[in-house]
Amino acid sequence: MNISQDKVVEIEYTLTVGGEVVDQSESGEPLAYLQGHGNIIPGLESALAGKAPGDKVQVTVQPEDGYGERDDEAVQVIDLEDFDDDVEVGATYFAQAEDGSVTPFTVMSMEGEDVTVDFNPPLAGEVLHFDVNIISVRDATADEITHGHPHGEGGHEDDEF
Repeated sequence: MNISQDKVVEIEYTLTVGGEVVDQSESGEPLAYLQGHGNIIPGLESALAGKAPGDKVQVTVQPEDGYGERDDEAVQVIDLEDFDDDVEVGATYFAQAEDGSVTPFTVMSMEGEDVTVDFNPPLAGEVLHFDVNIISVRDATADEITHGHPHGEGGHEDDEF
């Protein structure tokens, strides 16, 4: 069975940026995603379409098909008193918008009461290199398609997503 719309796919992967490993699946714990539902970055999802279990592929994803280009306007200075807890440079925090959505950001530096934060995804602007091993492909259940992501082996209550 090949990877196509509404298939649940399990992959093992290693992601490198500039020759350095920045992420990888745990041994024996493949990443499961639902093809065509935006569970993984667009460039990787489109490159895996048509592949089958046992295929090993190398994929290079440009920023526009990955986490986007860096946006200098996404770097802002906010007041230290806007934080509820201690602030640590390099740590990721979450801002909640008025509509209830949550956006992650990283603290870049602190000077006095000024905290410089970056709302860009950490890998924005980077060329991503994936080594991928396709482990399995199966038809998604109706619930998985409705919810837009794969469910755990025992059903929705076992989700790790």
